[in-house]
Amino acid sequence: MQELRVLSPTAILGYGFPMASFEEGMKRKPHVIAVDAGSTDPGPYYLGAGISFTDATAVKRDLAVMIEAAMKADIPVIVGTAGGAGGEPHLAEVVEIVQAIAREKELTFPMAVIHAEIDKETVARKMAEGKVSPLHPAPELTGEELDRTERVVGQMGLEPMITALDNGAQVIIAGRAYDPTVFAALAVKEGFDAGLALHMGKILECAAIAATPGSGSDCMFGYLAKDHFRLEPLNPIRKCTTLSVAAHTLYEKTDPYHLPGPGGLIDLSETTFEQVTDSMVKVSGSRFVPSKAYTIKLEGAKRVGYRTVSIAGTRDSIMISQIDTIIEEVKERVRDNFSEAGFTYHLDFKIYGKNGVMGSLEPCTDIPGHEIGIVIEAVADTQKIANTICGFARSTMLHYGYQGRISTAGNLAFPYSPSDFKAGEVFAFSLYHIVEVDPHELFPIDYVTVGEERP
Repeated sequence: MQELRVLSPTAILGYGFPMASFEEGMKRKPHVIAVDAGSTDPGPYYLGAGISFTDATAVKRDLAVMIEAAMKADIPVIVGTAGGAGGEPHLAEVVEIVQAIAREKELTFPMAVIHAEIDKETVARKMAEGKVSPLHPAPELTGEELDRTERVVGQMGLEPMITALDNGAQVIIAGRAYDPTVFAALAVKEGFDAGLALHMGKILECAAIAATPGSGSDCMFGYLAKDHFRLEPLNPIRKCTTLSVAAHTLYEKTDPYHLPGPGGLIDLSETTFEQVTDSMVKVSGSRFVPSKAYTIKLEGAKRVGYRTVSIAGTRDSIMISQIDTIIEEVKERVRDNFSEAGFTYHLDFKIYGKNGVMGSLEPCTDIPGHEIGIVIEAVADTQKIANTICGFARSTMLHYGYQGRISTAGNLAFPYSPSDFKAGEVFAFSLYHIVEVDPHELFPIDYVTVGEERP
C-alpha cells in the first residue's frame, strides 16, 4: 500500500457534520473512518459522575452515518474515548448505541470493545512499585488521594487498537485513548511511519478546526504516504493553509517541537509544511521517538462536594463602582452568620463585564460597561449546606446597603425563578500522572459479533 486514506468526520463524536462533506470524503475511498469521542476539556465532572458531555441522540446520528457507510465500503470505524471520558459507563453507553444502530439498520459486523477504566488496586500496586509519577503541575499521588478517587482511566496508545484490527474488528469502540491513535492505528499496522501517522492523527482529531474558517462540526481528510501526509477539508468553504495546519499542530501543547504520548513522543524539529493546492497542505519530516520506558497517562476524578449557583445582574453604576468591596463584605456577612454552624464551604462570585473570564489574571482593571453579570457559586459538603450558603449570599447581596445606594427595593435583577440552581455533585481531577506499563496490560478487549442475535 503506497497511500493510506483517513476520513475524520467531526471534532468530537456527536458534534455533527454536513452530509455533503461526509459524502465527499467517501468519494475519496478512505481506508478507515475514525473519530475522537471525548476530552478532558469539559472538566472532571463527566469522568467522576460517569456521564457523557455529548448528547446520546447526536452521537447516534453521527455513528449511524459512519457505520452504515463503512459497512458498504468494507472499511473499519474506530472510535476513541467513547462517551466523552472513556470510563466503563461511558463505554457501555456508546456500545448500546452501536447495537441499536445495528438492529435498526439490520447490520451485522464484528466489534471490539477496548476497556480503559483501571481499578484503584492496580494503581496502588503500580505506586508501590515506584512506577507512578506526576505530570506538572500535579502533586505526587498519595494513597489517601487515590482512595478518594471515584474513577481512573488510562490513556491507551496504538497497540490495543492494532490488536483489535489484527483480530478482524470492523468497528472498534475504545475507552480513554490518546487522541491521535484512532487515526494512526491502521496506518501503523500497515507499516507506515509512526511519526507521520501520529502527527496526521494529531491534526485529524479535531477535523475541520484545522482549516480556515475552522469548524468542529465538519469533515477533514488525510492522505498518508511513506514520507509525508496531506490534509484536505471536504467543505468547499474551507481551506487548509500552512498557517492553519502548523497552528493546530501546536494545539494544547507547551513544547512546539516535542509532542509526548504513550510510549514516546512526536519530534517536529525537522517538520515542514508546504501549500500544494489552495486548500491542501503537505507535511513532512515528523518522527516518532520511543521512550526508554513505555508510559501512559492516568486520569482520575474525586468528588469534592455539591454546588448551588445563582445568576443575577445589575446596572446600578454606584454598585458597579464598589463591586469588589461589596463582594468582600457579603462574604464576611456569610462567615459571621454561620460561624457557629461549623460549615465547610467555598463561596465564589464571578463578575462578567469585569473579570468573569480571566479572574485575577485580567489585565484591564476598569469596568467600562453600564451593566455586569454576577454568578454566585457555593460548594459545600452537602447539597443542603450549599443551598444555604448560596441563598444567604444571594439575599445579602440583593439587599446590601452599600455607600451611596439610592434604591431600597433591591440591588440585583434575576433572569430566572427560582433564582438558585442546585447543580449537584462537584468533582476535581485527582490523578494527572503517568505510569509505566506494558502497552496492553491495562486495556482488555472484548470481541462480539453485533447483530448476530437478530432472527
